[in-house]
This record gives sequence, structure tokens and C-alpha cells, in this order.
Amino acid sequence: MVAAAFTIMCLIFGTTFLVIKVGIDAGLPPFLSGGIRFAAAGIILLIVLRVTGRAKLSLLLRKETMISGAGLTFGTFAALYWAEQHVSSGIGAVLSATGPLLIVLIQSLLLRQKVSRRSVIGCLAGFTGVILVMIPGIVVDISGLWVLGCVVILLGEICYSGGAVYSKHVTEKLAGTNPIALNAAQMVHGGLGLLVLSLLTETWQFSDWAPVPAAASLLYLTVIGSMVGHSLFYWIMARTNPLFPSTWLYISPPIAVGLGVLLYGEEISLISLAGVVLILGGLIFMNQTAWDWLRRKAALLAGNKVLGQKNKVID
Repeated sequence: MVAAAFTIMCLIFGTTFLVIKVGIDAGLPPFLSGGIRFAAAGIILLIVLRVTGRAKLSLLLRKETMISGAGLTFGTFAALYWAEQHVSSGIGAVLSATGPLLIVLIQSLLLRQKVSRRSVIGCLAGFTGVILVMIPGIVVDISGLWVLGCVVILLGEICYSGGAVYSKHVTEKLAGTNPIALNAAQMVHGGLGLLVLSLLTETWQFSDWAPVPAAASLLYLTVIGSMVGHSLFYWIMARTNPLFPSTWLYISPPIAVGLGVLLYGEEISLISLAGVVLILGGLIFMNQTAWDWLRRKAALLAGNKVLGQKNKVID
């Protein structure tokens, strides 16, 4: 179940960098676009969960969801949305792939947690692969704003990494709470923060928007990117660890390359193929322990199910 959820999440997130760029190019102010996306997704999810009795609106009043929202949503996506005005979606994907590496650094340097050599090697291999994947297709026009955009994305990834580590603490502290509800609450806080930032810094010129691509971008990112993708992220993290679900950041660039080949007839070089292999190899190597744990858990559940059926037959 976790493996299937992880695959779907990677496929979704692999498209979001490009869709964000589509919305911005259609005239949407970046902070407004991100704010609408996350606030709407979080509110809709919370209402559905409240009606079905699986969440309480009081989650919005907890400091844990406020802090998670500040890191995972507000800090991360304020940086990414703003930066994609000045850098390509490919560069955004490359720089965002530093997330898992930063999580390892936070766990080892700040939290003094023991991090395996396997995790460090896997992170470095994956990030190297990301660079190889994107090198042939990226033409960088070096400028002050381009450099600033890159720095801002990296700062956003610090927020993302800190939020991911803290969110694992939140899921453990609020163990009886639906993880999707926790995700919805943090998205509401992050989205509202982005909307406030938009009110303070942006001008909303509706006449300048290209309505069809703008609306399509918002709809896709709200429903598929946030309501489905980010809920899967939180659900997976609650069942594994902060690092494992974050490795989707290594999968998104190969997906972007694949979409280019299939939809636009772009060519893929041997360097890109080598990068894909290195990314997947680093991912598998880094998460071998997690996969072994999941396989043992699945085998245990299957064994318990068979035992239960046998007992039922005996009864």
C-alpha cells in the first residue's frame, strides 16, 4: 500500500513544477496562486473530514499545525512560486532535490540523530543524478535575478526540510489524528499566510490573466497537487519517516524529462539516462532499510490475515 501511494505521489509531484510555471506565465501573481491553491485544498479537505467525523476543526487552533504550515507550505512555496518567475521549472526541480539531503543534515547536525552512511551516500548519489538529468536540457541565462531565484529556492528547501522533520514529531504527538486532517490544517495555515503576503506585496490585475491556463493551473494544483499529492505525502510519512517520502524530489526530474519526450518529441541524452539510473539507484540504496521494514510488515499482516481465516474456519 505504501509503495503504491509513493508511486502515485511521485507521478503527481513530477508535474507540479511545470504547472506552477504555466500559471505564473498566464499572469497569476505567484503568492496569490499558491495561497488560493493551498487554502482552498485545506479548507475543502477539512470540511469533508469534519462532515464524515474524521477530523475536528479545532486542529486549526493547534500550534503544531501552524508551525508545520509555516515550514512545509508557506516557506517552501512562497520561495518556489516567487523564484519560478526568474528560473525555469527544471532548475526549480533540480534545486528542490536538495530537500532530502538537508533533512539528513538537520537530523545529524541539529538534532544529533544518528544518520546511516547509507542515507548520506544515497542522498549524494540522488542529487548528482538530478544534475545529470537536467544538464542537457537546461540553458542558464546567468543574471542577478536568476542567482537570487536559485538562492531563494534553497532557502525554501530549508523550510521544507525543517517542516518535514517537525511534521513527523506532530504525527507522533497527535497519533490518534487522521494524518490527512493534519495535512489539511497545515495547508490552510500556509495558504492563508501566502494570501496575506500577496495582499501586502502584489497587485491583482485580472485583465492581464490568460483565463484558461490560469484556471487550469489552479484547479490541477489544488485538487491533484495538494488535496491528493500532499495528503499522500503526510499519510506516507506517518507510516515511515521524514526522509522516505521526501525522496520524491529525486523522481520529479526524470518524470519531467519523460513528459518532454512523450508529449513534445524532445530527445533524451545518454547523460540524462545515466542520471535517471543514478537517481533510482540512490533512492533504492538510501531506503533499503525502509523497504525491508515495509516488506516485513506486509508479510506479518498477510500472515495474520491467513491465521485469522484459519481460525474462522475452525470456529
